[in-house]
Amino acid sequence: MSRIEVIKESLEKALKDESKPWTKFFAFAEEKTGINRLYLFIELMFVLALYLLIGAGQQLVCNIIGFIYPAYCSMKALESPKKDDDTKWLTYWVVFALFTIIEFFSELIVQWLPFYWLLKCFFYVWLMAPTEYNGSLVIYRRLVRPKFLQYHTSLDKFLSSARDTAIKTTVGAVLTEKKD
Repeated sequence: MSRIEVIKESLEKALKDESKPWTKFFAFAEEKTGINRLYLFIELMFVLALYLLIGAGQQLVCNIIGFIYPAYCSMKALESPKKDDDTKWLTYWVVFALFTIIEFFSELIVQWLPFYWLLKCFFYVWLMAPTEYNGSLVIYRRLVRPKFLQYHTSLDKFLSSARDTAIKTTVGAVLTEKKD
């Protein structure tokens, strides 16, 4: 079976999975138009990609894509008794936050790449892909976790010291205020 056929079967299965929030939308659209939901999905992705290239408000659309579905899945994971889905979505949010911080400092890239928002959406989709080794797991295991293990002891000491300083400063300010 070719790679394209595997992807096609996987998409068709995901578009008919009753546990997914988009299934009813695609079933309704398929019924009303008479067009197979896979082709409707492909058309929707084409329009979205075109919009991210030339439309207005691409940043908002891209950030909604990177936030809405993962937030929904995270809430479902919190309500489920399984721990695996919690770990998957916590990993997504760690990588999402790291990317957001890095992106803040790379404003020049955003201004010079006309297709930046499309690439960012592809990146978000890769991070949240429903596969065993999606982007968030790959980035976390290869980049984030090794650095975390290397520096977490020093960071814990720094945060503890900062907390103690904040408490002492607050208590000192409250006591000084009460004396006045």
